[in-house]
Parts: sequence; C-alpha cells; structure tokens
Amino acid sequence: MGRKRKILIGKRRTQVLRNMAYRMGMDFSEEDDWGLLEYMRDFKLFRKGRKKKITNIMRNVDEWMEVDIRIFDYAYQRGKNDQKKTFRQTVFFVKSKKLGIPELFMKPETFFNMIGTYLGMQDIDFERYPQFSKQYLLQGDDEELVREAMSDEVLQFFTVEKNWTLEGVNYFLVFYRNNRLMDPRRINRFYKKGLKLHDMFVKSSF
Repeated sequence: MGRKRKILIGKRRTQVLRNMAYRMGMDFSEEDDWGLLEYMRDFKLFRKGRKKKITNIMRNVDEWMEVDIRIFDYAYQRGKNDQKKTFRQTVFFVKSKKLGIPELFMKPETFFNMIGTYLGMQDIDFERYPQFSKQYLLQGDDEELVREAMSDEVLQFFTVEKNWTLEGVNYFLVFYRNNRLMDPRRINRFYKKGLKLHDMFVKSSF
C-alpha cells in the first residue's frame, strides 16, 4: 500500500490555495478580512472550542449578488495544557437568496447516536432510503419541513456521499467533513459538490 499523502498546512498551503483560487476564478483572502467568523456563530461547528480562526478564504459571488460562496479552512482548540488539541476542517458555505431551508443539522451517525435515538433523541429517518438513515443522524425543529427539504435527489446524494456534516437555515448552507482538512487537489471537486448540493436544495425550496 502507498503512503498516505500528508495534507499541507501553514504558508505552503496558503500559497497553493491562492493559486487554486486564481485558476478557479475566485477571490482569495489569507485572513478573515470579511468578518466571516462573526457571521457564522449560529452554526454548531462555530460554537465549539476556543481560539477559533478562519483562514484561506476562497470566494465567488454571482453577477446578480444572489449566490455568495466561500470555501475556507476553520480551526479551533479544545482541552488544556498537555491535552490541548487543534481541530481543522475545510468548509463550504453559501448564502443564497434562492434558498429557503428549514433549520436542520445532519452528521454521520455513531453508535452513541443510536443509543441516544433509542432513548428518545430525535433522528429523522426515511423508510425509502434505509442506507441514508443508517449513515446519518438528521435533526430539525420542524420535522415536516425538514422532510420536504430533503428531497429524493438530496437523499440519493448522501446515500452515496458518506461522512459529511450539513447545517442549513433559511438562506444559509454549510457543508464539511468534521475534522478533515481538504487536500488542495480536491478543492475544485469539493466546490462542485457544494454547488450541486445548493442547486438540489434550491429545487426543493419551491
């Protein structure tokens, strides 16, 4: 078996992502010059830990200013002293006037989630998509609206696509793999997945 390729971090990663943004026709900012972190505080991911930092922001806004897409690295710390650990992930975020998503949260289902569900914790399942329901924990304030938003197309997408976390509310959608920094070579593919997901939710919004 070949060795697992080490994911770039630091200045080298920033330079590679800057070049990637240029090739993809996106704006780039090494630091959070747009004040994005303050904007994201209502999402579960951004309520975790301390020393929170957004870097390497790639941005694309359509000409009508209706769809604003960001891809960025997000890091935070947990623990103290010798137990201190930094968690990093690459995030796809879109603010879109075309969206109308109910508040929802989806993450990979774990054994502890299954125990929690047995004890009464919410987990919205779909009989026609048992594999999706096995793979993911899905929650939301209004179950009926969440079921409407999770169209057949979305459910099929996540039946194939495993280990993603998704947060959505109204005009906003966040999509990432928890504690997974994206290889720069996969950023364009990640961007296309996020666009596809946006378009699927737009269809289910109307």
